[in-house]
Amino acid sequence: MKKKVVGLGEVLWDILPERTCLGGAPANFAYITTLMGDQGIVASRVGEDSRGVEALRVMDGLGLDIDHVQTDGGHETGRVQVKVDGKGIACYEIARPVAWDHLDWTLDWQRLAGKVDAVCFGSLAQRSEGSRATIRRFLQSTPATTVKVFDVNLRQNFFSADTIVESMKLADMVKLNDEELPRVMSLCGLPHKDKDERASAQRLAEAYRLKLVCITRGERGSLLLRDGQVSEHRGFRVKVADTVGAGDAFTAGLVHEYLHGASLDLMNEVANLVGAWVASEVGAMPTPKRGALENSLAEIR
Repeated sequence: MKKKVVGLGEVLWDILPERTCLGGAPANFAYITTLMGDQGIVASRVGEDSRGVEALRVMDGLGLDIDHVQTDGGHETGRVQVKVDGKGIACYEIARPVAWDHLDWTLDWQRLAGKVDAVCFGSLAQRSEGSRATIRRFLQSTPATTVKVFDVNLRQNFFSADTIVESMKLADMVKLNDEELPRVMSLCGLPHKDKDERASAQRLAEAYRLKLVCITRGERGSLLLRDGQVSEHRGFRVKVADTVGAGDAFTAGLVHEYLHGASLDLMNEVANLVGAWVASEVGAMPTPKRGALENSLAEIR
């Protein structure tokens, strides 16, 4: 049975030297969610400009539910200048203010919040006070059974201790990478020792009553912790095209398997597979080979 899964936050255009691609962590997440067989819903805001019109057209063409994307006549659609180094690692320069800095709490979003199985949100879209308040209200309006996923995504200086701590409190599941872990532990006022990710994951789980903590390690895989049980995966070796959206794909795979009752090890396996596939392709929303995600993942294996 299809689950209703929302990517809540930013939609933007990733502007690279050789191309421009639609992106934003919530949209990337919702796209992979849709490929995996659930209903990926984008809850964001775009401008009433040419980039906003094109963003809606592209998302609709990819099969995403865009009925809950707001439009803004006073602010432009989000955009990011992306630079990718020789190893395919991306760095970002994010424009502001843009439409998704003005997420509005509406009756439509209240109704949406009341019927979703999972919602994924990050720290970036909370950089403005208005959007931060709207995101928190959305999360607080979901049923008790809704899985709330905090995908940290520290970008530039667009975060604060308050944003991280309050998001942790609202979340059931938290995902962050190994480079973000020391910073997040410090912001949360929790001790951290290098090379002891398991202990830090346990501290986060206990401090915020989290059902699952995920620490990704790039090509070296990931660590999952749930109810004191740990799963570690070594990752999949692929030729990296770029890493844009790979982490969002990982999160989508993880959440899909979690919602459908997978074991901890299977969640880890599938999430790494999906993340590796996106890293091996250009852009955050690649088209599966021969029209099926399973075919693409089989090649990664």
